[in-house]
Amino acid sequence: MRMVEIPNEFHEALPILQKIESAGYEAYFVGGSVRDTILKRPIHDVDIATSAYPSEVKALFKRTVDTGIEHGTVMILDHGTGYEVTTFRTESGYQDYRRPDHVTFVRSLKEDLKRRDFTINALALAENGQITDLFGGLSDMRKHIIRAVGDPNERFNEDALRMMRATRFASQLDFQIEDATLAGIARHSQLLEKIAVERSHTEFVKMMLGTDANNGLKIMIQTDLYQHVPVLSHYLNQLQQIAETDFTLTNEVQIWALLAFKFGLNSQETASFLKKWKTANKIINDVILTVELLFAIQRGQVANLTLYRAGSENVVNAVTVLADTAKTAGLVERYEHLAIKNKHQLKMTGGELIKRGILKPSPQLGEVLNYLEQNVVAGKIKNETEELVKAAVNFLNED
Repeated sequence: MRMVEIPNEFHEALPILQKIESAGYEAYFVGGSVRDTILKRPIHDVDIATSAYPSEVKALFKRTVDTGIEHGTVMILDHGTGYEVTTFRTESGYQDYRRPDHVTFVRSLKEDLKRRDFTINALALAENGQITDLFGGLSDMRKHIIRAVGDPNERFNEDALRMMRATRFASQLDFQIEDATLAGIARHSQLLEKIAVERSHTEFVKMMLGTDANNGLKIMIQTDLYQHVPVLSHYLNQLQQIAETDFTLTNEVQIWALLAFKFGLNSQETASFLKKWKTANKIINDVILTVELLFAIQRGQVANLTLYRAGSENVVNAVTVLADTAKTAGLVERYEHLAIKNKHQLKMTGGELIKRGILKPSPQLGEVLNYLEQNVVAGKIKNETEELVKAAVNFLNED
């Protein structure tokens, strides 16, 4: 197959290929960028493979960075954009089920493509648009199939994360995993425990944001992958229910909120769940707030303060996760009509209370401001300075 028109991302990188080829070496665009171009999907990274060894690549360009030189990767910075160029290589020995113990640089494109994970990723695009497809990747794309290159048992023993990648591709591309490859995942699913949680986390999030995410979950359940990532093994019934539901999520907070809500987790349990997945603290906080709002919606008791605590983004997150317009109708509008959206909009400060002689600096100052904030949000006090002063005085007198 020859690609007649190549995307601008490749055009901009052509000088790199041309300079390497003019020195007598081979150079190709490889991997996901080639796959996504054929599938008419957006390109994220342009990777280049070459028969030139790292020292030979570095000799050709003025500005390079050794981003992974032990594995043959050099980043070239000569043209304003960084392009990773990796030498054709073979690999052997995978004691950690993730990285090769030994890398051997070779001059053969075929040997390099043989080590790749799936046929749809084992494609090489030449400067003239010619595609090298040695393992049937183009045919598998037409059939919407994900197939391991060669023996899937070997591929997954080399890098156990490939099992999660296969599941993620099934979700993102709306492809099916070929039977032998699927069987290989089921046979070696326990190897996923050898992989750093952070890497499984990345693949899981991408899978859940895919166009066919429920298919990805079904594959994780079918192959037992779900048993070898944090916590999910405790919630098989809930996972199966989620997998049987069509859902569309747009960010990571929504993913974890959906799971925590369906699992029935409280705030403390949600935090524990997400920490086991090595989730960022900001995400954890937003998930907790979103789940609190989801349970309030479920109860039919959504107070202004709950919306206020959640914040604009998490109100949208909850509406998206629940996907039930009857239950969420008007929630976004209610949030927009809150008297204040954050405490800085309160027309009263601690300094003003001190200036008016109502309070002296003390812990009680925070209690008063908190009381005013909550009652303004609840609509019990108007957000007007004099009204707030009166309310503060009354609060202190009652106390």
